[in-house]
Amino acid sequence: MTNNTPAPRVWPTLRARDARALITFLVDAFGFEETVVYGEGDRVDHAQLEWPEGGGIMLGSAREDGSDMVSQPGAASAYVVTAKPDALYERAKAAGAEITMEPYDTDYGSRGFAARDPEGNRWSFGTYAGEPRRSA
Repeated sequence: MTNNTPAPRVWPTLRARDARALITFLVDAFGFEETVVYGEGDRVDHAQLEWPEGGGIMLGSAREDGSDMVSQPGAASAYVVTAKPDALYERAKAAGAEITMEPYDTDYGSRGFAARDPEGNRWSFGTYAGEPRRSA
């Protein structure tokens, strides 16, 4: 995001058994950009990854005491808008992402694909950016 772009107001959140490895995977395979990571050793208390085309996610290590306020590791699902789904598909595949749906076209004009990360989270990437907001 640029300095002129407002920060997202909705942040999908994930927990991971190996948060540092998941961060590396999401950066290498899908192209997220690491903004900040707090924690010591293998533990990640909080990480923020930005999506270059807008938005981002937050994640951290799963808590052993069960006090997580977000889903359990591997239980998340996210749709990410991208203008270049075919190039991203090739990048993800080359990085070893488990492709769960090969590139496809929808009847509403979107192109996308789906993959699973090493923690088991499901990711869909596509060109559909949602419908424009209606005027109030």
